[in-house]
Amino acid sequence: MEDQDLLGLYDREMRIEIDIPGMTKEAFPDLVRFLRPGPGMSFVLFSRLSAANADERIAEQIDRFAGWDGPFCWDHYSHDQPPDLLERLIARGFEPEEEPGAVMVLDLAEAPAQLFAAPGASVRRIDRREQLADVIAILEAVWGENFAWIDERLGENMAVPGYLSVYIADVDGQPASCAWIYFNPHSQFAGLFGGATLPEHRGRGLYTALLAARAREARQRGYRFLTIDASSMSRPIVARRGFRQLTTVTSCEYKGLRQGG
Repeated sequence: MEDQDLLGLYDREMRIEIDIPGMTKEAFPDLVRFLRPGPGMSFVLFSRLSAANADERIAEQIDRFAGWDGPFCWDHYSHDQPPDLLERLIARGFEPEEEPGAVMVLDLAEAPAQLFAAPGASVRRIDRREQLADVIAILEAVWGENFAWIDERLGENMAVPGYLSVYIADVDGQPASCAWIYFNPHSQFAGLFGGATLPEHRGRGLYTALLAARAREARQRGYRFLTIDASSMSRPIVARRGFRQLTTVTSCEYKGLRQGG
């Protein structure tokens, strides 16, 4: 499939038609937004605006979320219209994350055999909510932030049959790396997330082992594509295994206009 066709399919299935358990979806011809009660993040996932109406539509989203409990952001993709949409968002009080994610996709029918190889690492799929404590411990050690919200968010998603699989890689019987995968219903795409490894255990193939485990499950379940919003660290790893970049995404959280802005 040509990249432009694949990008159109991605937009349709992963940004327009997608449903997210636990969130309220509000869809319009030119915009799709999802709302989650605070403290969870609400967001605009899809927009296809024009130079003539972009500022008005941005203002409407600010007004809509102003009456909603919790923070919100706008996921801006580099191919979204108009071309200066990101600059318009920043001018209205949105703050972009420091590093855009590279939206990378792999057609499992064309994937190299090495993607599915099972390295020597010990990988397990967890199936009980209390086991998310290991995931939280890894994430907090890696990023130095509070990830208590993982228990509620992933715990609720684990309760949805067939929707989420969470994996942990162990070293000497202790949790060392974690990652998860969402199997979006009525979609050909399965989404990869996580991939955090404790610093002292990096360079041992744990990320690759978790990638292989999730790829095998997606193939077994009949999904055609894997997709990931890759950081600069994970981008070369997945690229070596056949993923190709379609676009970039920047999460822009609304902070409000600063004094004098």
